[in-house]
Amino acid sequence: MNVGKPLNLHIVSLGCAKNLVDSEVMGGLARKAGIVLTDQITQADFVLVNTCAFINPAKEESIETILSIAREKQRQGLNFKLVVAGCLAQRYGRQLLRDLPEVDLFIGTGEVGRVVRHLQTLAAGPKRVAVVSKPDFLMTSDHERILPEGALSANLKIADGCSNRCAYCAIPDIRGPARSREPEDILREAQSLAKRGIKELLIIGQDTSAYGRDLKSRPSLSGLLEELASIDGIRWIRLLYSHPAHLSAETLSVMARRDKICRYIDLPVQHIDDTLLAAMNRRADADQIRSVISQARVMMPDVALRTSLIVGFPGETPKRFERLIAFVRETKFDHLGVFTYSREEGTAAAAMPSRISEKEKERRRDIVMNEQAEISLAINRTLIGSTQEVLIEGKSDRPDYVYMGRCRRQAPEIDGVTYLAHSSLKIGDLVHCVITNADHYDLFADLR
Repeated sequence: MNVGKPLNLHIVSLGCAKNLVDSEVMGGLARKAGIVLTDQITQADFVLVNTCAFINPAKEESIETILSIAREKQRQGLNFKLVVAGCLAQRYGRQLLRDLPEVDLFIGTGEVGRVVRHLQTLAAGPKRVAVVSKPDFLMTSDHERILPEGALSANLKIADGCSNRCAYCAIPDIRGPARSREPEDILREAQSLAKRGIKELLIIGQDTSAYGRDLKSRPSLSGLLEELASIDGIRWIRLLYSHPAHLSAETLSVMARRDKICRYIDLPVQHIDDTLLAAMNRRADADQIRSVISQARVMMPDVALRTSLIVGFPGETPKRFERLIAFVRETKFDHLGVFTYSREEGTAAAAMPSRISEKEKERRRDIVMNEQAEISLAINRTLIGSTQEVLIEGKSDRPDYVYMGRCRRQAPEIDGVTYLAHSSLKIGDLVHCVITNADHYDLFADLR
């Protein structure tokens, strides 16, 4: 590395939205320290891969990304230092220090706030090391995150860690117990994001509906949403990662009353069979899940519901799987994702006997997703002729439509999009459109 010249950093972020915020924070800290962020690994002094380790496919993707970057480094004769951060490093850093000699430094989730110190130390040329500390980092509004140029939506992480201890999940060990940010600090960040041109806030955390339970002042999610809805410049607020055991009537009431809050709820239920829900330690039984969904739909008849399910969990007999399929058909979620059960060491479920093969898990996932595809198509077709508010996000990738964006029913990255045929629009516009057509996941519209 050239002495006296600014150091260049390239960041690759994998995994969930919570992880992306950590990447944005690390980028912001680096930039504040005079490190230059670059989109090209050929210009980088450091390449930092912020990894995911939630389930086996995520771990495999993280490792393959690391090895791919290492191969590219060797192929092009590049001289950057390879840094692995985040969940994979937190969980396996010391082991990977032996297994992945291509990596110069591993830093866990507790080291996000100290990333600059680690990079500067690494630049001085020390031996390889893994720094895995207590996973207790919690960002504040003082952390100025890097955001994509022209970003219209931004994640707002209101808490980190989780205390739910679901039987299948290693997140409490990787990210620590639930830690909520003070509401005043969250509001300061939201105001800052609004000044940066952000129109949509995506409220995230491991369990957003448990927000504030760990703080002495016991702030509520409903109160926080009320305050966020009063911020000038913010047009949409979208609630993600809500637990059915914790989503309150007060929160639903605020969502129904405040126009800025999208009538959209991400409510991961994971299953509907009571025996499996108890084995998963989900803290919500089938009746409670159905009650929350019913309450949301009574208070907001036009609410869009997203959920995630797990198939192949130990003890999921054919009868219990059929119960899940019946629930999907009965409930008719607007959006739905399915995970196949991943046995994670150190979790309570890892010790449970399971005779469900990977092939059978995949088969069950396909069955659920095929059912959901038809449900999504039917729901989308009911929207034809309706007026929807659409946020214009960019030029379309389809020759027959000029622009693409999202309506309030569509979250970025995980749901479909809305295509618009009209040509006299600008990116960032919020326009009212009439839905003219629909397919399984996307909507098609023209100006009203």
